[in-house]
Amino acid sequence: MMPVDVPWWRGAVIYQIYIRSFCDSNGDGQGDLPGVLSKLDYLASLGIDAIWLSPIHPSPNRDWGYDVSDYEGIHPDYGTQADFDRLQAEAHRRGLKLITDEVLAHTSDEHAWFLDSLKKGEKSDWYVWADPQIDGTVPNNWLSAFAGAAWAYQPSRRQYYHHKFLRQQPKLNWRTPEAKAAALGVLDHWLKRGVDGFRLDVANAYLHDPTLTDNPPVPMEQRTGHNWAHAPNLQFHYHDSNLPEEIAVLDEVRRTVDAYPGRFVMGEFSEEPERCGCSAAADKGLHSGYSFPLLEARKLEPGFIVRHFAMLARHEGHWPSIAFSNHDVVRTLTRFGGRNAPRGLAKLMLALLFTLKGTALIYQGEELGLPQADIRRDQIRDPVGDLYYPYTFGRDGCRTPMPWNSNLPNLGFGGGTPWLPASPLHKPLAADLQEADDHSTLATAKKFIEARKTNPVLRLGDIAFLDAPSPILAFTRTHKDERAICVFNMSGEEARYDGVTAKTVDLACGDARLEGETLRLGPYAAWFGVF
Repeated sequence: MMPVDVPWWRGAVIYQIYIRSFCDSNGDGQGDLPGVLSKLDYLASLGIDAIWLSPIHPSPNRDWGYDVSDYEGIHPDYGTQADFDRLQAEAHRRGLKLITDEVLAHTSDEHAWFLDSLKKGEKSDWYVWADPQIDGTVPNNWLSAFAGAAWAYQPSRRQYYHHKFLRQQPKLNWRTPEAKAAALGVLDHWLKRGVDGFRLDVANAYLHDPTLTDNPPVPMEQRTGHNWAHAPNLQFHYHDSNLPEEIAVLDEVRRTVDAYPGRFVMGEFSEEPERCGCSAAADKGLHSGYSFPLLEARKLEPGFIVRHFAMLARHEGHWPSIAFSNHDVVRTLTRFGGRNAPRGLAKLMLALLFTLKGTALIYQGEELGLPQADIRRDQIRDPVGDLYYPYTFGRDGCRTPMPWNSNLPNLGFGGGTPWLPASPLHKPLAADLQEADDHSTLATAKKFIEARKTNPVLRLGDIAFLDAPSPILAFTRTHKDERAICVFNMSGEEARYDGVTAKTVDLACGDARLEGETLRLGPYAAWFGVF
């Protein structure tokens, strides 16, 4: 049994829903809150602990909801406040927590706060404004995460404003006390409405250097393909975000949330995770956080896991959130296995996700082992895809409609023309087919979620990595007097691991067998034992 005095989120499984692509209840081509409500029984059947909803607020959709124009409203594409309240009540009735996604580092340029700031009203300094250089160029060398200089000129103020992402996403100035109070007030508003917690978008970017010091370049000899892939990666983001004093602000966020018993707050830290609170000690910053090394890794080898946890281990008591996928990155199966990746790889990555230490974050469709969808140029809706085509097609390939039923139009997503096309690659992987197959990827996901939920050692235990020859990843999980061992073959070839003295438990993934003290693992197989 799980200890009753442990916070619900510690070791929990949180399922991320990208609402616009989850389920369309009214045929307008957009997923919505009633659509999510209609799938609550499916979600509960997975065994998850909580649902994380992508931003629910009104937005002009320049960045599809991550440019908020009203923090207290519900996007009309998604429904009404009554729809949200009904969804929350029904989720709670099924024992599911509900987490919202709050974007507080920036707003839409259509938000009333920014419009007032633009006119130098009472909120004049609620955003980051700076004078142009004498020749009219931008105030410094800060680069946007999407493209180009992170500054946009506004002739009405004869100044530039800072935007870390799109020009239409002006940076909120958390150094202005009133602006910070208003941002914290957003959290308080939704906590009073009963939400169980938050995922905070770009939680590393609340503070900026008020002196506007240039960011230092990544030295030429240190640059890799990752740095050259996008211009912003050619500089260290030490001054536009990721300031060490960010942790003090995150402490204020946590105190706001902790004022409501049983609530949870985690953050996304997209850069420099050790500088800004992603891997802070247990009593610092947010309850938990995740960064991008596990999300951006493309080579399936033990090192990317071991290195990530080695970084986390430098911060005593830190509790991580662990994710291999979300709405911003190529789906796990395709990222690690390419277009023709075998089913066994999808199962292996689920087994790994649900046995690692941390709070597990699973993105919609990963439980089905969905590959990245193909998107034509004329179908691109993502501003990043539009900016970088044909180098990349952007993030739309992981945002296509959820495949619910292989026999229905749009794979059961809804009756109208969906905002992104349902992928033909997903038809044989639709939920209705996998629910009828005891050997499906979905069945594997359910099996490992259940194992995590019923075994405190997998949900709460400490982790220690063992010496193992590549491609073997091996670690132990220890909780009180329980000790488990988890071994993974992270390749498509057979592998062996010698010196195993543990007892096999019935939780294998793929072809794995212990012969004496030699563990033989088939391609993408995993084995589990207890001491």
